[in-house]
Amino acid sequence: MHLNHLSLFLHIVEKGSLTAAARELSLSPTTVSDRLSALESHYEVTLLNRTTRAISLTEEGRTLLEGARRVIAEMDELDNRVRFGAQTLSGSIRISAAIDLGRGIIEPIVNDFLRTNPKVSIELLLADNYVNIVDEGIDIAIRFGNPTDSSLRARKLGTSQRVVCASPSYIAQHGKPLKPSELAQHNCLVMRFGRQLDNVWHLQDEDKDLPIPVTGNRIANDGRLVHDWCLAGYGIALKSHLDVEADINSGALIQLLEPYSPPPKEIHMLFPPSRTQALRVRELAQKIITAFKQ
Repeated sequence: MHLNHLSLFLHIVEKGSLTAAARELSLSPTTVSDRLSALESHYEVTLLNRTTRAISLTEEGRTLLEGARRVIAEMDELDNRVRFGAQTLSGSIRISAAIDLGRGIIEPIVNDFLRTNPKVSIELLLADNYVNIVDEGIDIAIRFGNPTDSSLRARKLGTSQRVVCASPSYIAQHGKPLKPSELAQHNCLVMRFGRQLDNVWHLQDEDKDLPIPVTGNRIANDGRLVHDWCLAGYGIALKSHLDVEADINSGALIQLLEPYSPPPKEIHMLFPPSRTQALRVRELAQKIITAFKQ
C-alpha cells in the first residue's frame, strides 16, 4: 500500500476526524474518505469505527497505526541520512514524562540535546496521569513505578524515594505528625492520577506496609501544583525525593515521618513495542540513561 495512504491514516488518527485531516492536508473530505476506504479495502478490514461525532480505532487499526508510525519514521530517517549524511540527527521526537520529573530532570537533558542536534525537534509532553504511548505516538516515556503494560519495552533508570514533607509555616501552625496515624488530623495534599485518587499513602514500619488513608481540601492532577501548595504551607505532601530534594536541603520543606518512609519506587524509560528506533531516539535515550547514572 502506498506510503501516502499510511501517512493519511496517521493524520486522521492524530487529528481525530476525517474533516480535520482533510483541512490539514488541503484535501477534500471526500478524497480523504475515499483513500481511507481504499486502505481498508486493501487490508480487507475496518480500521476506524466512524460516527457523526467521533472516530475510534479497531484492533486492526491499532496494529496498522503502530506499524505505520514505524515505517514512516524509518523512511524519514532514511531520507534524512541520504540528504544530510549518516551522522546527522534530524526529525522529531515525542517524550512523555511526569510533570515534576519532566521539568526538573528531562527538560535540561532536552535543552542540551537540542544544542548539539539543531535539526532535531522535540515535543515534551508533561502529565501525571496515565498516557497510552502507542495511541499518542510517544517515542520515549519516563514514568515512576513498574510498567503496567507488558507489551511496552522498558529500561530501568534507577529508583526514587518518596518522602512526606511540609513547609516550616505549616508545621508552626499545625504541628508535626510523629506517627503515620496522626496524618488523619492533618490537611494532606492529594494527587489524582487520571481516575485514581492517591488518597492512601503506603508508608513502612520495619518492612511492613502501612496503608494510611489521608484527606485534605486540595486535590490536583499536577505534581508541580501540589509541590507549590506544599511550599506555600497549605498542607502535607507525599513527593518524590527527586522533586523536593533542593527544597529540603534549603529548609523550604521539612521531611516528616522519616522512620516510616515508603520503599523506593523504580523509574523506567518506556518505548513502544516496535523493535526499530530512529537514530535520534536512540541517541536521546542514551543521554537520559547517562544522566540518571550521574
